[in-house]
Amino acid sequence: MPLEVSDKISNLNDQIANVSRILGRSRERKKVFEAIYRGKKQVKTKKEIAKVAYLSEIRVLQEAGKLAANNIVDMVKIEGQTGYRKIPFFSHHKIEILRLAGNKEKISAFPTKINPRRDNKITYITIKYPTKSFDVVQLTIDDIDSFSKIRLVKSEVQLRPVDEEKFKEGIKKIIGEAGKFTDWGGEKNDLYTTRLRVKNRRVPTAVAFKGRGKKGILKLNMMGKNGDQILRLFQTDADLFILQYWGQIDQSIYEQMNSFAIQKSALNGKRIYYSVIDGFDTARILEAYKQFF
Repeated sequence: MPLEVSDKISNLNDQIANVSRILGRSRERKKVFEAIYRGKKQVKTKKEIAKVAYLSEIRVLQEAGKLAANNIVDMVKIEGQTGYRKIPFFSHHKIEILRLAGNKEKISAFPTKINPRRDNKITYITIKYPTKSFDVVQLTIDDIDSFSKIRLVKSEVQLRPVDEEKFKEGIKKIIGEAGKFTDWGGEKNDLYTTRLRVKNRRVPTAVAFKGRGKKGILKLNMMGKNGDQILRLFQTDADLFILQYWGQIDQSIYEQMNSFAIQKSALNGKRIYYSVIDGFDTARILEAYKQFF
């Protein structure tokens, strides 16, 4: 790991303060951080972390994903599972990080380059870590070439009721997918296709449809019996992941889609797209492609 040395310039404390701010007051995020950095084992699986932190595996994935996105842990594959590796610098300073986490007064008093505490007798070392590699792009329905006609529907349109199966068949017709997809309790997605186009190229795509049976704002606790529907969606071998719903979608859904997209990209080393289609854009699809519904 490369080290860049610079006299009288402190970056070491900036690293500690930054991680402490990211952990913040989130008890679950701190539990995941502590579980990963506990003991001598350098890499732990999501299952091991969940057991130590007394959290569900999906919560581990959500919080550890945020740590990985901020270069606080390295995401790896181990024993066929998602795993997380310690970064030596944070391992050495975990006690100080946890002491500061969630305490604004202590962080404010902690000397950094931005908030220095002068001491001419101290020589500081600047440590730079390589940036974690991931490539994630959020798409709107207007960005997807296969739904190009929707760009002509500018104004708000009335959302008309359509049976879930009829809607799925209509989507298949739009993108030219002739395959049959039977719903069952453990499926990862409702539709998988390699015929959807983005930027004039075909992209393997997994889609989850939330039926009209759901009411109100779509939240994480409405995503399957165990709240793991988005997790299962991202377990599909695809490059684009789409979630469609007939109403308003809570911000937490977007955040979880983004988190899992980052993990997928970091593990596979390629660009991952994701898109969320709410009730407004669903109505635009129905208006632009009336003949298929």
